[in-house]
Amino acid sequence: MLRDITLGQYYQTDSVIHRLDPRVKLGGTILFILSLFFFQNIFGYLIAALFLAVVIRLSKVPFRYIVRGMKAILLLLMITVVFNLFLTPGRPLLEFFGGRVRITYEGLKLAAFMAIRLSFLIIGSSIMTLTTTPNHLTDGMERMMRPLKLIKVPVHEIAMMMSIALRFIPILLEETDKIMKAQTARGADFENGNLIRRAKAMVPLLVPLFISAIRRANDLAMAMEARCYRGGEGRTKMKPLIYQTRDRLAYLSLAVYLVCSIGLGRL
Repeated sequence: MLRDITLGQYYQTDSVIHRLDPRVKLGGTILFILSLFFFQNIFGYLIAALFLAVVIRLSKVPFRYIVRGMKAILLLLMITVVFNLFLTPGRPLLEFFGGRVRITYEGLKLAAFMAIRLSFLIIGSSIMTLTTTPNHLTDGMERMMRPLKLIKVPVHEIAMMMSIALRFIPILLEETDKIMKAQTARGADFENGNLIRRAKAMVPLLVPLFISAIRRANDLAMAMEARCYRGGEGRTKMKPLIYQTRDRLAYLSLAVYLVCSIGLGRL
């Protein structure tokens, strides 16, 4: 299960999406996620699916590798669907236990749209992290948040923290996998038993994981201090971000998608 989490990992290959400016990918991901909440019918989701398919094709990241990350949120997806399916009032379609539990047409529609929306959200975010290195993400976030410096917001520090958090996701997952294998070799059982028993079995896993995470954070802080890191004031970039023709075309494609998807999705 841990190996199926792809968020925060970088898939190295040469593609148009990989070569895009990180500001384009960050802004495009945010606008794509926001657009999902404006759809009121199936046409908007169809256009969003077509847009995602084109982006995945251009990124050259295997679709099986992207979908593999969906396994990590399968439980959350099922809970969301069940709650919307049974707790949404409206026109009844099916009734159980003498009408006390019912599935409504509005609940079925909302559950389907919510499942599609959550799936597209995870896939869109995964494409951004799979095609952008943590360093580029840091530079892109810092440039996009630069206007916040006018109100004394520590933009560079915030971007650095988010980049470090993304970089540590694969490292901590690998560490968790090693600890699980070591505990399993000593007789620990993480798969069988009821929910309470499985939760208790996670305690021997969480304690060494937290200790390892704190140790890594302390080592990173000491390494940054030893290199005289003092924040972003006065720092320069070895590779400054400059918009190219492909970035402008990407913005144009995103604008066309937003107009078509939101326009048809709200008719």
